[in-house]
Amino acid sequence: MRARKFWISGQVQGVGYRYFAVRVARELGLKGWVRNLSDGRVEAYAAGPARLLEDFEARLRKGPMSGEVRGVEVEEVPLDKNVDARIEGFDIR
Repeated sequence: MRARKFWISGQVQGVGYRYFAVRVARELGLKGWVRNLSDGRVEAYAAGPARLLEDFEARLRKGPMSGEVRGVEVEEVPLDKNVDARIEGFDIR
């Protein structure tokens, strides 16, 4: 198990990007969350096997047809077993 944070920039708010991210993460069986940031970016946290996180990242880079992704920053973060144990599924915050 690994955990990564993603910061997505571009036209990613008001275009269904968070719902897209939730659908993709649930299809892959990842745990975590996604939220809008006040600076116009979207932030996501996902935990799961490394190969599924790579697939998630690739799909985040494409985004929904209604949006336009201009950049994705990725950071590997340590798993926090206390926090991650409380996360069920993948949700919007």
